[in-house]
Amino acid sequence: MSNTKELRHQIRSISNTKKITSAMEMVAASKMRKAQERMMMARPYADHIQQVIDHISTAHPEYHHPFLEKRTTFKKTGLIVITSDRGLCGGLNVNLLKTAVATINQWQKQAVTTEFCVVGNKGETFFRRYGGNVLASLTQIGDAPRLIDLVGTIKVMLDHFIEKKIDGLFIIHNKFVSTMTQRPDVLQLLPIISRQETKSDHYWDYIYEPEAKTLLDLILQRYIEAQVYRGVVENIACFQAAQMVAMKNATENAGQLIDELRLVYNKARQAGITQELAEIVSGAAAV
Repeated sequence: MSNTKELRHQIRSISNTKKITSAMEMVAASKMRKAQERMMMARPYADHIQQVIDHISTAHPEYHHPFLEKRTTFKKTGLIVITSDRGLCGGLNVNLLKTAVATINQWQKQAVTTEFCVVGNKGETFFRRYGGNVLASLTQIGDAPRLIDLVGTIKVMLDHFIEKKIDGLFIIHNKFVSTMTQRPDVLQLLPIISRQETKSDHYWDYIYEPEAKTLLDLILQRYIEAQVYRGVVENIACFQAAQMVAMKNATENAGQLIDELRLVYNKARQAGITQELAEIVSGAAAV
């Protein structure tokens, strides 16, 4: 009897867990659609400003911005790591942090040290244990982050680059491929390099009004901010998709486990009834 009571308790407990995971799956599915909308709205601006930056990087303006200057030495780099604030999303954060560690190790083999800027609670917790110089961190950004919330954190890394405390700036975040597929992506932010597939045989430039310095200072900083913001909103969409899939799998696994436990419970209950009947029959025969 005690065995059947324990099985009933397990079935009840797993059923409650199944209800929770099912509810979390539906919530993640609803949030994922909104996160995808924000991601799709951020992509056009980031892509078009990338094209403008590609033109500027191949041009010869009178004012040479520090973001476009190639460093002769590369001894220290900065890495912006974007993770989620919460877990229960499968291997999303684990795969990203593994890629980050592999990239850091590759730089270390070339005698390049790394300083970090961390966005997301999971990344902050990891680097607190992993070690390293964390220059800035930002957590609890929510499901609908604003660019203004990221500006202060980004400025710390930009100031370090301008002051030549770091020789390069990279960003790593999860890239949304599909609902079932998200992969870590490492992108070089500084110094800015042209990503044009074809190179022109001649050089050209914009006509600046006012002077090139004023416009370049603004647009190049907006470019970095746009790329980081895009990485953040894309990582949130990846998180919602990964959590939806993880909770769906957890709900299905809970259902299978409940079916197995019910089968064991029914067999145990049937064995108990059979034993009681046998005892009654043997007692009546003794009388």
